[in-house]
Amino acid sequence: MPGTKPIKINDLLKHPKVLKVTDNVNAVLLERRQYSPPVCKAFSQKFSRLQQADEFTFTVDKEAQKQLPDIIDNRVQKIQGCNTADASFAKTYRRKRNIGIVFSGGPAPGGHNVIAGLYDAVKQANDKSRVYGFLIGPDGIVENEALELNDDLVDAYRNLGGFTMIKTGRTKIDTPEKMALCKTTCDKLDLDALVIVGGDDSNTNAAFLAQEMFADGVQVIGVPKTIDGDIQVRDDNGSVLCAMSFGFHTAARAFANSISNLCTDSSSDVKYWHICKVMGRVASHLALEAALQTHANMTLIGEDLADYVDQKRLEKARKEGKVDYHAYGITLRHLSRVICEGIVRRAAIGKNYGVIVVPEGVLEFINEIQVFIIKLNTIIAEHNQTYDKDFHATFARLVDKLDYLRRLAQRSREDASFTLWNTRDDDLFNDIPAFFQEGLLMERDSHGNFPFSQVETEKVLMDLVKDYLNILKDEGRYRLGIHKNHYRKTLKRADLDPDAFGPLLFENYGQSEILLRRSAIISLKTLKQSLIEEQMINADQEIPAAVEKIFKKSVPAFKTQNHFYGYDGRGNDPTRFDCIYTYNLGLTVFSLVANGATGQMAAVRNLEQDFTKWEPIGVPIAPLMHLEERKGRLALVLEKSVVDVRSAAFQVVKANREKWLAADAARDHFRRPGPIRFTGKSEEDRPITLELNAICRLP
Repeated sequence: MPGTKPIKINDLLKHPKVLKVTDNVNAVLLERRQYSPPVCKAFSQKFSRLQQADEFTFTVDKEAQKQLPDIIDNRVQKIQGCNTADASFAKTYRRKRNIGIVFSGGPAPGGHNVIAGLYDAVKQANDKSRVYGFLIGPDGIVENEALELNDDLVDAYRNLGGFTMIKTGRTKIDTPEKMALCKTTCDKLDLDALVIVGGDDSNTNAAFLAQEMFADGVQVIGVPKTIDGDIQVRDDNGSVLCAMSFGFHTAARAFANSISNLCTDSSSDVKYWHICKVMGRVASHLALEAALQTHANMTLIGEDLADYVDQKRLEKARKEGKVDYHAYGITLRHLSRVICEGIVRRAAIGKNYGVIVVPEGVLEFINEIQVFIIKLNTIIAEHNQTYDKDFHATFARLVDKLDYLRRLAQRSREDASFTLWNTRDDDLFNDIPAFFQEGLLMERDSHGNFPFSQVETEKVLMDLVKDYLNILKDEGRYRLGIHKNHYRKTLKRADLDPDAFGPLLFENYGQSEILLRRSAIISLKTLKQSLIEEQMINADQEIPAAVEKIFKKSVPAFKTQNHFYGYDGRGNDPTRFDCIYTYNLGLTVFSLVANGATGQMAAVRNLEQDFTKWEPIGVPIAPLMHLEERKGRLALVLEKSVVDVRSAAFQVVKANREKWLAADAARDHFRRPGPIRFTGKSEEDRPITLELNAICRLP
């Protein structure tokens, strides 16, 4: 720049301002690290005790009773604070302990504060106690890879996102050999307790570890973690014990901010439909929260689609004296038609743009896809078990997999007892696009689940939508509305009479501010024929340029932009809600350990209410478990919680669908949630889903 002196690069790099702006540590990071989350009333006193809460009951699975006998009778335990305690209790509470903690599964914002809360409580009780972080997930327990945590390390990650401090992994402790190695690790580190922070599978692991280590005196405590929000606990009477796993609020807010930005872009550029796929393989909680946060034009909720009933098909079958079971649950084709209807309606009033939110696992709720997944999961599992060979290694190419399925269909024709894969299945499967066939046949994850995040769900849906929109365009039903003023100005500039051409071109001319082209005019050829028939032009004349321009403007071009929201949200720095929630979960863990509990999951009741009403509790894991098919076999697992279509939150979204679609001349109703700010009086206190569900529970 003129007037500035040259400077050497080494001197520039040492300049104070350069050092400040390029430092890893900035003002936002410092503010986060220094924030001290408030603690629940029970933790504001010197000690905490457990009180058994017999009012909460669970229906116990017989298999859980058989496999987890030492922890199956656990009850919900309320945590209460106290300032005084007898000498014996105080000595036990404050004794030196060694506690290990591990992250299991995908990251979720707030995990570091679970460690911070546990660490602070442990050191406050006895500064000679030790907390070990197992590295890279459960493998760290199996292989005895642990790091003793200290003040500097814990302080460096307070209120920060990710699981960076000790990392995470997806290993399952599901064999006698792994279990034995875990016991050896606990023995070598002289652990009093092991804390497992994870989702449903990880807390299932926690239950089995608690049972296995019961006789050794090693306590095992689980912590509910998953951004999907599918760990929610209610007792048999519907009492909410855990309203939401940690990390959900942060991920939902992060996704919502990005989706909101697309709403702004869409309504500015007015030419794109943004298709936003959000994480949620089994449950649509994130999609539901994103709808409430952003008011996107359309949001698909898988659980709602699963409940769909085609009344027309039922009525037709009834008249024929039949039962049509395919009328229950929505089909992929019908879902694409529902989406098309919204797109066509918005286009008709001039809005050829919008935002659609799709849950990652939406295809799992579609009739034919669900059947395919169940059957293919079983086929793959049975092949692996029967031949002791990996299905995907044996049949590396799609053509090889399809040939194997064809042979199974042939077997069904020769053996009536074989019904797993029949000719109809094979024919239907061969009708779907090759890329989707390959997706449905891809390798399952470590838990035997179909990896929906790797399937281009949005491409599957949008390809069907585009095909049907082209049909509707050819039929003259997919048209872009033209503003009356624009039409009149365009023709007047060409010295043409708008009122003369208007009734010919538009079916609602003189009745609306948004003009809709006649459905019979579907091309320039049909336009010219209409003009000739109405004697607006002669057969040897060209269509007036201004009229042709208006026609072309009324022909919509369906342009999409696809987006996936998952890993970015789970790596976000936590909201204030998640910071407070997880820190108190860490304190809850220590209280459970200090009071001798095992086989419990740390939780906080009343998350949907003001913080002053939050109640830390221990929830028994074993009574929550039930038999579920995994990798073609029945296994005890913690049940996932899906969206309750009777809930207030879903009913509010359902009631607002028409309004948020905004298929009228009014402005769109997009909501701006804003970025996660962590501070500020306007920052929301909790997920909107929880706030709405706290109002009432619908019958």
